[in-house]
Formats: sequence, structure tokens, C-alpha cells
Amino acid sequence: MSDYITLMAGTPAGSQIALFLALAAAFFHAIFGALQKGRHDPWLSRGVIDISYGLIAAPFALFVVPWPEPFMWIIFAGMVIIHVIYKVTQGMAYSYGAYTVVYPVVRGLGPLITVFAAGFIFGETFELTQWGGILLLTLAILALAGLNLSRIDKINRSELYLALIWAVLAGVMVAVYTTYDAYGIRATANPFTFLAWFFFLDGVFVFPWVALLRWRAMENPPDIAPLAVRGFFGGIVAFLSFGSVMIATRLDSVGEAAVIRETSPIFAALIGWFFLKETVGPIRIVLIGFIALGAVFVEFGG
Repeated sequence: MSDYITLMAGTPAGSQIALFLALAAAFFHAIFGALQKGRHDPWLSRGVIDISYGLIAAPFALFVVPWPEPFMWIIFAGMVIIHVIYKVTQGMAYSYGAYTVVYPVVRGLGPLITVFAAGFIFGETFELTQWGGILLLTLAILALAGLNLSRIDKINRSELYLALIWAVLAGVMVAVYTTYDAYGIRATANPFTFLAWFFFLDGVFVFPWVALLRWRAMENPPDIAPLAVRGFFGGIVAFLSFGSVMIATRLDSVGEAAVIRETSPIFAALIGWFFLKETVGPIRIVLIGFIALGAVFVEFGG
């Protein structure tokens, strides 16, 4: 499979596969967000998800995929640090603000910054139509955040400001980790080596232990069983979401993959409509249409 990915990289067929993978990543990321949206503390949810995919990835990293090249250990060290910072900023944003407001801000800023970073690091260029699509998609996602904010009855403005500051920082970190991880998966000969070691190292360090300390410090800690179930399913979805977009960046443009992945609010709205019985409404439908149109411009405007 790794030889096939190497062979397809940079080809028209590889570009089509990358598009499919980026859309799959958007779909699974929406599911991942729905799992995090539950009643559990976001730090606990993140911890159980991390340890789940870390333990699942461990045997693959240690016994299945080829061993990483020596220089990859430095890349992995930077990767762990970057993802810890991202998770802290995301956790703080979720702690202070409503998910429906914070999530679009994080995901709306990420692709715009990633496109600039990919141009600087990988020399990627975009046509005027594609830039229009990027701006349309980004503004539509941020407009969703504003719409959701307007429908919140009681707003603590000091907490709202803190939530938005942390959400902006998390959006920056989305761009940082997307670009850095794209560099990492391209640096190693076997992309599955990178993925297996990413999930192993990212999963077992830091956040499971943060979650454990937080759980033990709670006066009324939640039951372990529901948390463990959420963590297991969240771990599987994380494999599908992150793995898909990383293979997409190996096959084709990093910037395009990042932008297409952020069509996840479309899938999130569909999930909310079909399964959570949430009302979508005409304004949200229009904004979702703009997100989809922006993605079309990015993919086919080059």
C-alpha cells in the first residue's frame, strides 16, 4: 500500500484519491466533534480518546510497520509538542465557550493559515478562483459561529472573549500541526510508519495523565465505563479522520487537503439534522451552501 501511495503521489489519479480522502476526513471529523460534544468534561474526553488510539496503535508501531529512520525521532518530538499545545488551546476554548461557537472559529481559521504556510514551506500556489473559494469557505464557517452565538440566550462576555482568544490560538495551531505533520509524513519512506508512531506517541503521552489527574481531583467524577466507550469510538474515528487527511497531503496539495477537510461543518449539520434532531434553518443552509461552493472553487479552480 505504501508503494502504491508513493506511485500515485503528484499524479491526476492521486489528486482524485486525495480529494476523496479529504472529504472522508471532513465526514469523520464531524463525527469526532459530535463525540466530543457530549456531557463529559472536554479534558476527560480528550484523555480517553488519546489513550484509546495510543494503545490501538502501539502494536502496529512496534511490530508491524517499518522502524522509523533515525532523523524521524526529532520530527516526532516536535510533533508531540505541537499537538499538546493544540489540545491545550482547544480544551481551554471548549472550557470557556459553547461548542457551536468555538468549533467553527477553530476550523475556519485553520485552512486559511495552512494555505499560506503550505505556500511558504512546500511552494504551493493557488489561482485567483481558488483564493476566492478559500475566503468564501472561511467566512461562511466564521459566519456559522456568529449565527450560533446570536442564538445563545445568556452570554458571559468575559468568558466569551477568553473562549474566542483560545479558539483563535487553536485555529493557528490547526494550521501549524497540519503543515508540520504533512512535512513529517512526506519525510519518511513509509507513510504508515508515520501514522502508526504518531498515534502511539501522541496517544500515550501527556493528555491521558492530565485526564487521570483531573478525574481524581473531581468531587463527583463520572463513571469510567461511559468515558471508556466514548474514548474507544473516538479513537477509531480519529484514525479515520486524521489518517485520511494525512495520506491526502502525501498524495497531493497540503493546502487543498486542509481546505477540503474543513467542509466538516456540512457533515456536522447533516449529523445534527438526521441523528440529533437539531433544526438547521434557512440561514444555516445558505451558509453550508457557501462552504460547499468555496470547496468546489478550491478543488476545481486551479
